[in-house]
Amino acid sequence: MLRFIFSFFGGIFSLITLGIAVAALSIGSIFYIYGRDLPSHEALAQYTPPTISRIYSGEGRMIDEFAKERRLFTPAEEIPDLVKYAFISAEDKNFYTHQGYDARGIVAAMVEAARSRGQSVRGASTITQQVMKNFLLGGERKIERKIKEIILATRVEDTLDKDKILELYLNEIFLGQNSYGVTAAAQTYFNKTLGELAPHEAATLASMPKAPGKFHPVRNKDRVLARRNFVLKEMAENGYITQAAYEAERELPLRSVQNGDFDSFKSALPPRDYFTDEIRRQLSSDFGEEQFFSGGMTVRATVEPEMQVIAAEALRRGLEDYDRGRGVWRGTGVTIPEDQLADEDSWRAALAKAAVPRDITLNGKWHPAVVLAAGKNDMRIGIEGVDEDADGHWIVAKDVTWAGPLLENGKVGRKAKKAGDLLSVGDVVLVRAMTKDADGSFVRWTLRQVPEIQGGFMAMDVNTGRVIAMQGGFSYQHSVFNRATQARRQPGSSFKPFVYAAALDSGYSPATIVIDAPIEVNTPQGLWRPKNSSNKFYGPTPLRTGIEQSRNLMTIRLAQEVGMDVVADYAERFGVYDNMGQFLANSLGADETTLFKIVAAYAMFANGGERVEPTLVDRIQDRYGRTIYRHDQRDCVNCADANLPAGQAPRIFSNRERVMDQTTAYQLTSMMKGVVDRGTATNIRVGVPIAGKTGTTNDSRDVWFVGFSSNIVAGCYMGHDNPRPLGRGAYGGTMCGPVFNEFMKEAVKKYGGGAFKVPEDGRFIKIDRFTGERLADDASGEHVVAEFFRDGEEPLFGLTFDGGFAMGSNLPLFNEIEEQGQEVTTSTGRTTVVGPKASFGAVSSGGLY
Repeated sequence: MLRFIFSFFGGIFSLITLGIAVAALSIGSIFYIYGRDLPSHEALAQYTPPTISRIYSGEGRMIDEFAKERRLFTPAEEIPDLVKYAFISAEDKNFYTHQGYDARGIVAAMVEAARSRGQSVRGASTITQQVMKNFLLGGERKIERKIKEIILATRVEDTLDKDKILELYLNEIFLGQNSYGVTAAAQTYFNKTLGELAPHEAATLASMPKAPGKFHPVRNKDRVLARRNFVLKEMAENGYITQAAYEAERELPLRSVQNGDFDSFKSALPPRDYFTDEIRRQLSSDFGEEQFFSGGMTVRATVEPEMQVIAAEALRRGLEDYDRGRGVWRGTGVTIPEDQLADEDSWRAALAKAAVPRDITLNGKWHPAVVLAAGKNDMRIGIEGVDEDADGHWIVAKDVTWAGPLLENGKVGRKAKKAGDLLSVGDVVLVRAMTKDADGSFVRWTLRQVPEIQGGFMAMDVNTGRVIAMQGGFSYQHSVFNRATQARRQPGSSFKPFVYAAALDSGYSPATIVIDAPIEVNTPQGLWRPKNSSNKFYGPTPLRTGIEQSRNLMTIRLAQEVGMDVVADYAERFGVYDNMGQFLANSLGADETTLFKIVAAYAMFANGGERVEPTLVDRIQDRYGRTIYRHDQRDCVNCADANLPAGQAPRIFSNRERVMDQTTAYQLTSMMKGVVDRGTATNIRVGVPIAGKTGTTNDSRDVWFVGFSSNIVAGCYMGHDNPRPLGRGAYGGTMCGPVFNEFMKEAVKKYGGGAFKVPEDGRFIKIDRFTGERLADDASGEHVVAEFFRDGEEPLFGLTFDGGFAMGSNLPLFNEIEEQGQEVTTSTGRTTVVGPKASFGAVSSGGLY
């Protein structure tokens, strides 16, 4: 009997021992099998998470940020203990004692799952396991992943210390609202730094990992509040906060940015505009999108915020003036159904969703509004961000009389006499407050619209290439297409200075005479007869007058004399084109380019002929603070000299390439100054010398003005996105000139300006600007102009160039001149009859080819 008992228990013991051995072998086999091909955990020690790239102005103010995952990396030593303890209490209270996994928690989770028959499956992952899942494994809910988690967790615990593991977790974890990591989440939910968080706020953040997509502080307020209080209780039980603190924090309401309790961190940022978006476009191209959006770059932009505001308002004013002058009401095209206008909460909610721009400031902020009701002559409106009052807000009849409605057939209806002629109930519109000029007091609400015409504006430093302002359209929120950098348009007469630059560098002078007479050219498309804007021609005329009055026929003859291959070489050297077509029409700006390129090229006229590369960025630093790009490569020779005399500026050495002769640059600048003084841009008056050139293309489809002072160059372009004529009276001087004028007046106040620098190797000679005749040194009068010539150069006066074109007597108006003409010898040795001394007819705006 005894032997039987021993045999029985011996058998039981053997079975148990064998079972344990089999189980151990099985578990070991499982861990061996799953542990063979696991990813390496050693890379976690060099963790570089995707982080936000931020853009700062020159003054160090953040103006924009870009990120796919909004994350701000914070080292473990800079994360307050309060935040660490909140997450440990919520996710893994044994974090500092276990070896990567919590066996007790795993068993508890298994028991709960068995009791609920799989209906309640709670995670038993430690923080270390979650790090493994987030970084190395993925989120699929399978037993295989759990086994791999445990294996990797035990390995990483032997490699990294607890604080490093916690650092990885707190910076990587998704906490809702596109916030990754605790620092970004603190900004998103409370607009606070980690050090400013109270215990209940830290507990709120620690609540989010449970269900970040479902724990919204407004929509799921009760769930978030319950979870927050649970975390606070755990913190108290774990000894991280006192019982008194727990009881006090538990009673506090759930406050958040989303609930309107705090201002959003975005409220400190200006609305995104064309400038920062262009930086995004350029850096994404240069460094790659992945690096820009995830590399944590610190970008120091060249923008001057106050000048950017002035540029935007100046361009908007010019565009709106043209639009209102056309008298066509188009509206926004957005409506709200009448059943959503019954009460204020409903229409405000609907209006908030309306896709209309909210970034427009012109004579005050423009507000979205909705037409609520119709009166006899007026329309009542509800305005976003403006409280209702007892009398309501109205668009009155006299505010709409400037426009007629655009009809379905494309025609314009009669001018409105009452608000209902333009508006209907439910229409979403833009309005601004009209105020008195004297004291700024409110007058009434006035109706506005985004113009159909668009344009671009850009200003930059002529010596450094730093772009200080750029506006790519009327409103970035209305259209993100940047017309300063992306719109390729015909520059028209604003290209002519490059033809004249090629001529001046080829031995011509401002006093050289070129025939202004009709031309006909046989082309594959037929006979081409270009003309001046005035439809007149003026006979022998000096180059200076040709550019001042924007004479097309002179420009074509000059381009033919110099050679279109030379003109194209100059245009490409200045960066206006990459590969310019060598056709005569292109001498009048028929080839397409961008405002960005034209303005940058004009800067080289202003700085004496040195190459300058335009830039929107001064410097870029990587996530570690290392400079990876710096625009200004000039050498400051004695900036570090402590013995530099007081009042003496450091000497800066420039090794920039010279793209044109310094004397040629000054001659051309002087001629372009004449455009402003007495030519096609006489409305430009800013208090300092300005040189520039207007441009108006065929049928006035595009209008330009590009000009510069001694230190700032700026340019404006206007036209329809789908080119079509702008109508009578549309010229570069009349439309873009006022935009340039408004901006440069303010730029001069900030940056100053003075006379253009005269080269040292030359002298002035007075000539008659009508005939090109040399005058005595003491000559004076309206017809006298002092031209600059190189030392040692003896200019030839009286030589006339015709470009080698035959001038047939069958051309319009030609016989009239031939009757009073005289015979001259051309540069090719031929003789021809030209008109008498040039007379001045109507001023030409140029570029009409």
